Amino acid sequence: MKTVRANGAHIPQLGFGTFRMPEAEVISILPKALQSGFNHVDTAQIYENEAAVGEAIRTSGVARDSIFLTTKVWVGNYGRDRFAASVEESLKKLKTDHVDLLLLHWPNEAVPLEVQIGELNAVRERGLARHIGVSNFNTALMAEAVRLSAAPLATNQVEYHPYLDQMKVLEAAETYGMALTAYYAMADGKVPNDPVLKEIGAAHGKSAAQVALRWLVQQPDVVALTKTATDSRLAENLAIFDFVLTPGEMMRIHKLARPDGRIVSPDGLAPAWDKAA
Repeated sequence: MKTVRANGAHIPQLGFGTFRMPEAEVISILPKALQSGFNHVDTAQIYENEAAVGEAIRTSGVARDSIFLTTKVWVGNYGRDRFAASVEESLKKLKTDHVDLLLLHWPNEAVPLEVQIGELNAVRERGLARHIGVSNFNTALMAEAVRLSAAPLATNQVEYHPYLDQMKVLEAAETYGMALTAYYAMADGKVPNDPVLKEIGAAHGKSAAQVALRWLVQQPDVVALTKTATDSRLAENLAIFDFVLTPGEMMRIHKLARPDGRIVSPDGLAPAWDKAA
């Protein structure tokens, strides 16, 4: 698996995401994903499946030190009285003494960002997380987080797919030496049936989904998360490193972006998103 280097972190470029995956589904599919070649797993406290992820890693037979494991602290745990304890609880569920990457899941104005970043650094200093970062931050919040953090931030995990222009976030990440980790790569089911992506895929003997994933990882310092509960899709999702999109094909895909392309923007959590470049 190719990796993205980001402020000392070596993040496998394709990750297995577990958002909205029930525990039984995680226990069923994740060991197979790990055995098939995925070595980057993404979960979160709010997904309520960390224990299943930990169990799946244990039963997979794949060594923990060969897996890049990410989890995210939920906004309700950002206060000084809850942050470290919530991370310790996550590690207990995950059956590990550390995660490779720990993220703030969403912005939360109820707790000063200085406190959030301070707590994130404190658990890193204790060895509970090897690397730290943020998720769903706009460029202004990224700048402030970088300024406040003693340790370099490895990534900003955000929604990113062909229908959403994230050039401003990408450019900011590059400035700070950070990666951009893309979630919702399939745009909630829109990607597999897109005629442009299908046409490009036909030229390479690939599916529209593979084209979208390839488009993501072919961009500098972009990591893509993918998810499936179907055994046969595991190999398909991994098979994106044996072809290259032309500059013209990359541009055609970028041009699919539209002003209303954002899918995930929950009230009470979402910041003021950057406008398209």
